Amino acid sequence: MIRLEHINDTIMQQLSQKKQKILSILAKNGKMQSSAIRDALSKEKESVALVTVKRALSEMVGAGVIIEAGGGRSTIYEIGVSGRLFTEINAKDYCTVEPDKRYGLSRYNFDLFSKIPADIFYDEDQERFEAATKTYKQRSQNVTPVTQKKELERLIIELSWKSSKIEGNTYSLLETEKLILENKKAEGRSENETQMILNHKDAFDFIRQNPQEFSTLNRANIERLHSILVKDMGVGLGLRKAPVGITGTKYQPLDNIYQIEEAIVALSGAINRMENIYAKALLAVLGISYVQPFEDGNKRTSRLMANALLLANGLAPLSYRSVDETDYRQAMIVFYELNSIVPFKEIFLGQYEFSANNYALGI
Repeated sequence: MIRLEHINDTIMQQLSQKKQKILSILAKNGKMQSSAIRDALSKEKESVALVTVKRALSEMVGAGVIIEAGGGRSTIYEIGVSGRLFTEINAKDYCTVEPDKRYGLSRYNFDLFSKIPADIFYDEDQERFEAATKTYKQRSQNVTPVTQKKELERLIIELSWKSSKIEGNTYSLLETEKLILENKKAEGRSENETQMILNHKDAFDFIRQNPQEFSTLNRANIERLHSILVKDMGVGLGLRKAPVGITGTKYQPLDNIYQIEEAIVALSGAINRMENIYAKALLAVLGISYVQPFEDGNKRTSRLMANALLLANGLAPLSYRSVDETDYRQAMIVFYELNSIVPFKEIFLGQYEFSANNYALGI
């Protein structure tokens, strides 16, 4: 687990409130001198002596969360990749502002994956994951084949329903159950909505039956999973060759296929060098969504890929059943525009705990 003074080697401990405010100020304003940061803190009713601000800045530079340039009175500071990742953001408040008036990034951050720390969880986060996994494995012991089949069906139904609902699918949970178990299409639903549900089932079946395919993340298994999720939906396969936009955000993903290829290599490298499986899964959800490698189906692919990594390591897959779709989208926008994992990390952790306490798939 990281100590603050060794951000690039181990996971850092939580930043103090004052340092979090400094990160927020730098995220909002870009490069600043220490005196300007002190003034900004004062405007937020945080009265701090300049020497105290400089001491905090020095510690944060040493931790790798901010970057220092120049010297003497000309020294300026800006937020680094690690600082962006751990900046606490209220996603709802941030997304209340119209996209074009928000202060976040509008372009792809080429440094993001190459400079991401080897672990991205606080000690207390890791403890929650491990406690949930212990519960999951205890619940999954000695599960009979009949119970396992029912539990697996329930998870697939709830995952297919909620993951599709996040994308605007109007199938209800009951309609999804009838479609998957009885092959009954719901009245008034489009062919694409129906196919989306069925594709989720097929994708989950594939990752569960082929765990060896997902010991690492690479372009081949990302594209394979995507092809299952968009089957018969009129979506082109392979990496996209045209620009895409994302509703509700000013973030513009890469529009050059060669840069998209490089981004997938960078993301795969960042995930594969991580030892923490939970961190791998979280970065898969965020990273594939951030790169947007396909013309459609990116977030669906990201969610199933995270589950593939979890299942390949005997951990609980996420159904997202209890997640609020608006919270999910807002947390994702914060990652797109500010590169902060904080809002989405809490969603991911909460959904992992939910799955560990609600499903017993057998081990």
